[in-house]
Amino acid sequence: MTVREKAEHLGTFRWLEVFFMETLARWVPTTPEMEVKVLFGRHIWDLAQHADALGKRSFELRAPVHYTLPPVEQYRSLTQDVSQLQHTSERVYIFYDVVLPGLAARHRGYLQNTDELLDEPSVRIVQRILQDGLRMREEAEQLRKEHTQIRLPDATAVEEWARREAEHNEIVVHGSGLALARAGGES
Repeated sequence: MTVREKAEHLGTFRWLEVFFMETLARWVPTTPEMEVKVLFGRHIWDLAQHADALGKRSFELRAPVHYTLPPVEQYRSLTQDVSQLQHTSERVYIFYDVVLPGLAARHRGYLQNTDELLDEPSVRIVQRILQDGLRMREEAEQLRKEHTQIRLPDATAVEEWARREAEHNEIVVHGSGLALARAGGES
């Protein structure tokens, strides 16, 4: 990948971290279960840390500090639909069992396509995000075990969400004409 392509990937990852951080923040006051509010609150902080690290790294890749690039329109539409979920169980299952695994797959794809030595700072950030995502999912699973009122919504609905999420192979907009403010080459 070129420096610009790396910045585009990290900028898209940052957009998603910020979007889902804001989504969880909007869900907190409308979620009646205190334990779920606390879970969301802890994970808002995690997502904010990820967004900050990605934003700082973008500057090192010749992009503006906190460079943020929305994903392709079809994937952005999916994220909007997720943000509109109303019921606690749907929110918990779709975010932790569909959204986070989908993001993890894209993060692993980035790691497979970059040079671990030349892009070590990005690799370390993405690896941390993967570790945090796994912990976040484990915490959600523990909450579901302890609070049986949070039940799997219609299994076919979750499968449909997962299918929709997986159908977007490439979510990064490349060469969209958005000039990187500090572009100093394509290397």
